[in-house]
Amino acid sequence: QVQLVESGGGLVQAGDSLRLSCAASGRTFSSYTMGWFRQAPGKEREFVATINWTGRSTYYADSVKGRFTISRDNAKNTVYLQMNSLKPEDTAVYYCASKFGGIIHVARVEYDYWGQGTQVTVSS
Repeated sequence: QVQLVESGGGLVQAGDSLRLSCAASGRTFSSYTMGWFRQAPGKEREFVATINWTGRSTYYADSVKGRFTISRDNAKNTVYLQMNSLKPEDTAVYYCASKFGGIIHVARVEYDYWGQGTQVTVSS
């Protein structure tokens, strides 16, 4: 069982930055691929970014590529999402998720454990 707790969301203006954190329980964090997803009101939950267990492999949705950076600190059991140049369309609840193994995944159904989400609101 893995428990994930996101933090760092908030209300910002367009062009600002935020860093989300996701703290994971358990001693095998380094065995998990981690992902960030988001869900805007009335929309499906969508993929944002993923990072493999070593941190050497990452992948991003086209909509955030060049603006968002995913990283992890296995010693702290934490994955981060640095979000720069935020836009109003980035407004959503952001969720982190974990998947046992070292292969990155973009499909929501591949992930086994999910956090409760953190709200990010970007005003224009």
